[in-house]
Order: sequence, then structure tokens, then C-alpha cells
Amino acid sequence: MSMLKNFLMKKMLKSQLKGIPEAEQDRIIKLVTENPELFEKIGKEVQEKVKGGMNQMEATKRVMEKYKSEIEKVMK
Repeated sequence: MSMLKNFLMKKMLKSQLKGIPEAEQDRIIKLVTENPELFEKIGKEVQEKVKGGMNQMEATKRVMEKYKSEIEKVMK
């Protein structure tokens, strides 16, 4: 991932994670920046479900359940 893209992704994530403790923000940002393909795939699927009429929370929940094992692997 290019330095600029990495920097922009970190800034975007920081803005999305307001209210979460700094250490937890850093852990999430590290996971996403080290595994961008997985999280891009998750993001695209959530967007597709939202466009299909599902609310954001339910779409996110369903997609995260689908990728639960892959997420668990990258968290170790």
C-alpha cells in the first residue's frame, strides 16, 4: 500500500473511531492497514447490502458474521 493511501486510510479510520480509546483505535487501524484487501471486501459487501435496502447496522452485522473466521485469524 502506498504511503499516501496508508496515511489517508489512517486519517479516515481515526475520524470513524471517535469516542473509542486511543489504544483500541490503534489496534483497529493496524488490523485494517495490514489487511486492506479483507476490509475492502467487507466494506464493499456492506455497501451493496445498504444499497439493496438493508440498514447499515444490520448489513454490517451480517457481513461481519460471514467473515468472522477470517477476522479472527488476522486478530491473532
